Amino acid sequence: MSEEFIPRQNIQWFPGHMTKTLRMMEADIRQVDGVLQLLDARIPLSSLNPEIERITAGKPHLYVLNKADLADPEITAQWIRYFRSVGAGCVSINARQKGGASAVKGQILKELSALLEKREKKGMGGAKLRIMVVGIPNVGKSTFINTFAGAARAKAADRPGVTRGKQWVSVEGFDLLDMPGVLWRKFDSLEVATNLAFIGSIKDDVLDIEELAMGLLSQVRRIYPEKIRDRYKLSEEELAGSAWELLETIGRKRGMLVSGGEINTERAAIMLVDEFRASKWGRISLEKPPARQDEEEDYD
Repeated sequence: MSEEFIPRQNIQWFPGHMTKTLRMMEADIRQVDGVLQLLDARIPLSSLNPEIERITAGKPHLYVLNKADLADPEITAQWIRYFRSVGAGCVSINARQKGGASAVKGQILKELSALLEKREKKGMGGAKLRIMVVGIPNVGKSTFINTFAGAARAKAADRPGVTRGKQWVSVEGFDLLDMPGVLWRKFDSLEVATNLAFIGSIKDDVLDIEELAMGLLSQVRRIYPEKIRDRYKLSEEELAGSAWELLETIGRKRGMLVSGGEINTERAAIMLVDEFRASKWGRISLEKPPARQDEEEDYD
């Protein structure tokens, strides 16, 4: 198979309101009993914001792997075992389904059991738990809160940057502090930035969409070649071409031609990224948890 394509673009997106969000988190963290951090189940490590980790380090923490219905279930199970092995509470959900909210409530109560016991002894057993809900843009926080509350209480949309200000949402037994999605000032690696771009946590208009699509094709072809082959009805020879050739081949097969028979690669790239995000390629995880010494790493 041809050499893997690696995007060359230095991706950075940190608009001013994100600085304000980090300051709000630092100011409000003292007011809450615990932190619920949503991660994208397809890229749990890349969606783990180090700035959020720093600010919330002193509070009981629950990691929620959202959009688990889009991720490889076997890999998601590995991630849950990984987080729990390092002493962190973790549960996977699809925020649009009500059953996920019950699982999260149970885990919150488990993580805060010591606090609840202390309150009970002081005669404060009925006090609501105050939980800060945090995560990167477009990870599904507002959708999760609406499902958790059983009503549309938070503004939700399938794009980053919709929630701009904090809001308290009261639910039976809980007060949830919904914080806007926030990235970090400088990404640790191009791989992290690219993974965030793949899932739509970085605004598309700051990206080179053709490079993004080629990087996505290359990465998914490396770990799930059959999904791309079957979705776009490719021969083994077509699948083995360079990332650019693959983009052109898929564009041609989808009839994305302009005058003179040229392929509209920009249109093809937009289609590919949209279909991946809509899970039309199938359930895909782009990251596995760090391998222990007694495990083989098969994503290399």
